[in-house]
Amino acid sequence: MDFSKIEKNFQKLKDGEITVKDGLISKEDALDLFKISRWEDYLKLFQLASQVRDYFIKEIEITSTIHVTNICKISPKCLYCGFAAGTSKAGYYKPFRLSHEDIKRCAIAIESSGICRVSCSSGHGYRGREVIRALKIVKENTNLEVLVNAGGDLTEESIRELKRYGVDTICCNLETINRELFKKLKPGESLDRRIEICKLVRKYNIQLSSGLLIGIGESYRDRVDHLMFLKELDVEEIPIMGFNPYPGTPMENHLRCSSLEQGKTIAIARLMFPHIRITSPTPTIGPELVQFALLSGASNIATVIPENYPLDVKGVGNPKTGNLREVVRMIRELGLKPKLRSSDPHEVKGGSY
Repeated sequence: MDFSKIEKNFQKLKDGEITVKDGLISKEDALDLFKISRWEDYLKLFQLASQVRDYFIKEIEITSTIHVTNICKISPKCLYCGFAAGTSKAGYYKPFRLSHEDIKRCAIAIESSGICRVSCSSGHGYRGREVIRALKIVKENTNLEVLVNAGGDLTEESIRELKRYGVDTICCNLETINRELFKKLKPGESLDRRIEICKLVRKYNIQLSSGLLIGIGESYRDRVDHLMFLKELDVEEIPIMGFNPYPGTPMENHLRCSSLEQGKTIAIARLMFPHIRITSPTPTIGPELVQFALLSGASNIATVIPENYPLDVKGVGNPKTGNLREVVRMIRELGLKPKLRSSDPHEVKGGSY
């Protein structure tokens, strides 16, 4: 793989000869990069992606989470889901719906830990009401930046209401735009409905987060087509989520997506989207492998739980979640700066980092 073209385009970007929307690679370049197999090519790819990230983004964001309810009315269930009630005994098997007070306690704990951003997510069947409820509570009691994720459960009315209450980002992951694969894995959902929600989020000038679930049977061309489609949607955040099987689900024996494959996808996304937030959730990369995501150009580590969090949290895609102390340590070991709400970079409420 000849990386000199990418290096030249990076210099052109810095010189103002091309724009961030142009990106540093074409669709054909992305396909070629997905085919690399030599370790030296991986190292060069990761080096370039990290340099591009560091040029535009000076701090690594950390996003925590509040799971509002796991009661999901999608039927039939997604084949890989371990989040919804009754899907996996390793996940949230029993149904729950957090009270007003529980949401408030979680939000205050997250803010006091030094984390600046939280994701509030819910199951389907509420037309966005559950994430609206969570957003209002978090905004009334903290200064946290809030992403909400209700997937295809939102409506135009609920999007307007989310904007009215100050939502910062709305996430609607397409997961795959291979229609045959989407229908197989998510038989109770509509890809067109999710695309419609993404377009409505942009219509109301709200930051859009929409990502890829990889290692589920898609091809490299599927991934590139998906990334090109996200360019058309003008996303501001792309989560890259590697498949991680939940025990007890129909896909429990499907192979886990390797961290190297996730890193490669993150790096290619970074070269296509030089300046935006690219997110790696700790359950999908593996909490112990966060550095892989950072080395490949990720700028946000998600599903990070502080030690003062008042409830038990299971990851979406994998029950394990990232511990704030460990995530901060890994960020700093790479010479990067974590974004924390603290005047002293080594001290936040609840312990030192």
